[in-house]
Amino acid sequence: MDLPLHKSCRLLASHPCGLLAVEKAHGVLSHPNKSGRDRNALLLADYDVTGESYRDGDSTWYLLNRLDAPTSGVLLLATDADVASLAKAEFAAHRVGKRYAALVRGYPLRKRDNWYDCLETGQRGGTLRTRIAAGRPNAHTVVLLTDRSGEPPARALLQLEPATGRTHQLRVQCASRQLPIVGDATYGDFSFNKAFRKRIGSNRLFLHCCTTQLEITVAGRRVGFAASSDLPEIFSIALD
Repeated sequence: MDLPLHKSCRLLASHPCGLLAVEKAHGVLSHPNKSGRDRNALLLADYDVTGESYRDGDSTWYLLNRLDAPTSGVLLLATDADVASLAKAEFAAHRVGKRYAALVRGYPLRKRDNWYDCLETGQRGGTLRTRIAAGRPNAHTVVLLTDRSGEPPARALLQLEPATGRTHQLRVQCASRQLPIVGDATYGDFSFNKAFRKRIGSNRLFLHCCTTQLEITVAGRRVGFAASSDLPEIFSIALD
């Protein structure tokens, strides 16, 4: 059966072992918030919250990771339960390579940096919120400045490689360093976002997962899988 992808999403890569990579559009849910179907979710299929999988007839697609609805880019699935378990173990052990692009307000202090923070996540008003807390760092991101605006307001394009996978990690780490991601309606600079939205005509979150890669051992053979998603054109427009 063909992959019943949301009309704004597309298949990027597949592997015979059952791994799939798709490009999620911003605003699309990685999965419905409860079991069942949601027309704004990644797949037009029934979602099983407990099994973390989509089902349609005899076909099952296991969700291996998630992107916040406002974030776009590479997302991984599997069609085989055993392969899904192996891949999820790699995510849990922080052995999956991920690279994001983020357009932020302001300029970082250094072209290359390592960010270490202690992040704490909890419920606030029925939704998840993350904050910087006192304690031993549990979040690490490698940062590279790749471009910057030539005129005000100050904007920079950052390459972010999270070595850990905490909830809202990149958004909170950027905001805590006075580098809020443009369009972030939760942790961002709201007045800046409003003015910038009028200027470029887009209210999206400027955070995009460009590449994801992992390795797993299937039936005694090492399998490498990687996928890339081009940076949306609106990022260049917003920077220039």
